[in-house]
Amino acid sequence: MRKHLWIYPIFAVLLGCQPSQPSSQPAEATRPENLWSENPWPEIRKKRINQLLPDALKNAGVDCWLVVCRENYNDPIATHVGGENASGTAAFLFFNDATGFHSLVFSPDGEATALDELDIHEKVERVPRGESSLAKAVGFIKEKGFKSIAINSSESNEMADGLTHSQYSELAKLLGSDASKLVSSEELVYEWLSIKLPEEIEILTQAAQLAADFQAEAYAMIEPGKTTDAEVAKFLKAKMVEYGVTDAWHPDQNPNVNSGPDRGHSHATDKIIMPGDVIQTDFGVKLYGIWVSDIQRFAYVLKEGETAAPADIQGYWENGKAGSRAALAAMKPGVKGEDVDRAQRDLMDAAGSLYVPWSTGHPVGYVAHDVGPNLGGARLPSPRPAAQKLLKAGMVFAFDGFHCWKQADGTEKTISVEEMAVVSDSGAHYLITPQEDLILVGKK
Repeated sequence: MRKHLWIYPIFAVLLGCQPSQPSSQPAEATRPENLWSENPWPEIRKKRINQLLPDALKNAGVDCWLVVCRENYNDPIATHVGGENASGTAAFLFFNDATGFHSLVFSPDGEATALDELDIHEKVERVPRGESSLAKAVGFIKEKGFKSIAINSSESNEMADGLTHSQYSELAKLLGSDASKLVSSEELVYEWLSIKLPEEIEILTQAAQLAADFQAEAYAMIEPGKTTDAEVAKFLKAKMVEYGVTDAWHPDQNPNVNSGPDRGHSHATDKIIMPGDVIQTDFGVKLYGIWVSDIQRFAYVLKEGETAAPADIQGYWENGKAGSRAALAAMKPGVKGEDVDRAQRDLMDAAGSLYVPWSTGHPVGYVAHDVGPNLGGARLPSPRPAAQKLLKAGMVFAFDGFHCWKQADGTEKTISVEEMAVVSDSGAHYLITPQEDLILVGKK
């Protein structure tokens, strides 16, 4: 029995073998027999800490970052700093000084050996049983005289909101008058997690390709008038098991197969897929338990005698695709997320699309809605703060090109051409070949 599937990024093959129209068979590079490898996360995590975190500290204007990890109710950032196996309370410190960047952990003696063997941190200091790791960390902080100490307490960034009230109270008591130096780590965590390394981009590319391939296969198995949305979702779940990958977001909502009116983020229902339906599938997979994709593929179910989608449906598709291309063209370093949203909404308005409440796009990487700029807000009187954030090279987004129309029964249907792209110094590019044409279900 297969115990686990580690995905090895074969980036060059993926880019060289992508069809312009998703095929009904996975690309050679994404077949299970070609995907065995060691988990790259330990080395990538170490590289992220040592290469990206020093600049994140500087960009956030923070002298020191304190992360407190513990068993059962751990900090959301624990996996990123090596604290996922904490039992007793451990204190992780990250800071820059005159000699460079440093990572120091005060760990209970029982877990210190295993943590040190991970070879992530510059130093792991053992804390004898009965003594407080947090007190040791505070003593070091006072000795260094840091002017600002970032802690994971935030109202706007859930990945920077792991410190509990009791932990904060203990920390403030230990710091005494120096508690006034405590600041939120939200900007630091934003600066750090929003940027992905090239190795991570390769893995995200493969996650996107798998999601697209599986959806193409799922559409090929549909029997109009018999197959339900839920059965398509079940097929995709089986593909995930076959390939040893897991859900990119909540299992009950992944995949969302919807051949009826707009339902937003939801579960697939027992609606029977009928000729004339436009099918939306919103789907993503998680690789190595760390990186996720978020890809949508659209299909049209041919009616008797049809060999292509009707002119109106085809027009809606072309409008949505044009919006996606406009958004991609707007994605450059230094551009606000709001401006990317505006680029495609201007096209929507010109094409006569109904209003769509969802943002054009969002960061994706460690979770489907990751840390980074929101690509939205262009038609709102007060866009969310994340929409005012600037895009940077190394950020990855899932984003849509929208067109919404009213159906004959009065309900609304939206085509949302969702793809994934990475921002580079020169602009942005799709991770995989984007969907160019509607997939035609029932084509002989």
